Order: sequence, then C-alpha cells, then structure tokens
Amino acid sequence: MADAEQSRRRVQSIEVGFRVLRVLRMAAGPLPLREVAARAAMPPSKVHLYLVSFVRENMAYQDPRTGYYGLGSFAIQLGLAAVRQLDIVGAAANVLIDLRDRTDCAVYLSLWGDQGPCIVAKADGNLQGAFTLRLGYILPAATTATGQVFVAHLPREEIERVLAAQRETNMPNMVRARDRTVDLDQIVGDVRRRGYASTAGRLNQNFAGLAVPVFAADGKLGAALTLLGPTDYVSEERQKEFAAMLIEASASVSKRVAASAG
Repeated sequence: MADAEQSRRRVQSIEVGFRVLRVLRMAAGPLPLREVAARAAMPPSKVHLYLVSFVRENMAYQDPRTGYYGLGSFAIQLGLAAVRQLDIVGAAANVLIDLRDRTDCAVYLSLWGDQGPCIVAKADGNLQGAFTLRLGYILPAATTATGQVFVAHLPREEIERVLAAQRETNMPNMVRARDRTVDLDQIVGDVRRRGYASTAGRLNQNFAGLAVPVFAADGKLGAALTLLGPTDYVSEERQKEFAAMLIEASASVSKRVAASAG
C-alpha cells in the first residue's frame, strides 16, 4: 500500500511539472515567474521549485538579465530527437536533398503543432542568399504556402484556434495588417483543386513558396513539403514545373511511409 501511494505521488509530481513545461512550450517567448504560475494555475512558490529543477537539468533556462524563463537546450534536443524518430521525417530526408539539388532552392518539411506549422527538416538552397529559416521555426498558418496546405486538409476548428493564437501574439514581422483577414474557404478550394499551395512575398518580399501535402500511412495529412526560392527565379512557368516535382516527391515519401508501416 505504501509503495502504491509513493508511486502515485511521483506520477502526480511529473504531471504537475509538465503543466509548467506546457506553459513554456506554448509561450511566444520567455515569461516571468508570475506569468508562468498564472498560466499553469499554480502558486508562484510551487512553480519556482519546478523551474529551479528544470533549469538545473537544462529543460528550462532563466534569462540572467530579465529573470524570465523559457525552454532550455535539453528540451530542444528532446524535441528534435522525437522528430527524427518519426517515419515521415526519415522517409523525406533524401527527398529534400534531391529537390534542393534539382532546383537550387531551399526545401523544407513541416509538421503541424500547437502553434502552427513547424519546420522539422530542411535542405538549404544555393539561391536563398542570407535568407534562411531555422529548424523549429513556426510559420503563419494561413498566409504562407506551407500553412495553406494545412488549412486545406486539417479540421477547420483546429485551424481557427491556431489562427486566433497567432493573431494574438502578432507573430512579429510575419503577420501584417493585410494578412489578418483571410478567406479560408478560398484557400481550401484553391489548394485542393491545384494539389499545391503558392504564395509570394509572405516570408520575405523577394521570395516565393510552393508547398504540397504529404500523407501518412493512414491517409491523413502528415506533413507539408515546401520549396522556397527568389520570386524572379520561381517564375510562373517554373512554378508549374517545381509544383509537379513537389507532388511527385510527396507521393514518393508517402509510399515509403506506407511501406514502413506495413
């Protein structure tokens, strides 16, 4: 009986700790202790004890200047390790490199997360210059080619939830005033009709993006495969050529995922 009670307490402690970690994960940036406590619905003194332990283990960090808390290096390593174990990421690894070599453009693979599309794998291109997107980068959900793929294939309530959160945080330098009102029905119709999404000047005014869905073994959307290149290079004629290449590559990844699941 004593062992069972001790085991139950330990599990509860882990669950409470994850409430704190979830707050840090959902935040747009580092937060003060009182804000972490408020969002976790816990007393600040209790949250502080967890944060001290998390900082010690590099699951969290404390900014020495502001005293604010954010996710630490080990949390990032843990997330990337989990991503690497996903079948769809492994299946796409060589495809990203092949597309990059054939087009000279940057190629990204993104998964859907609580905050929107997140880049989990990439192959940087020769034509992108100094404009690069890092792994873990969260993209606007409805105004980028990557995001529009998810808009076209995920439940509307999930899309609207993320859109509301992104508008609230304003996604600095990414969500402009003219992007705040989007026609989701039109996005869904266009992407499903063409089989791909296309945007220009959203991430950077000089770059255009093309994205296609990658389906998992169960037939549901698993990821988005995106090509990003200079607008003067990704011309209307090349868009059709590159879109066809992306669709072919996506089908190849989906087949590999299905084969590994079988």
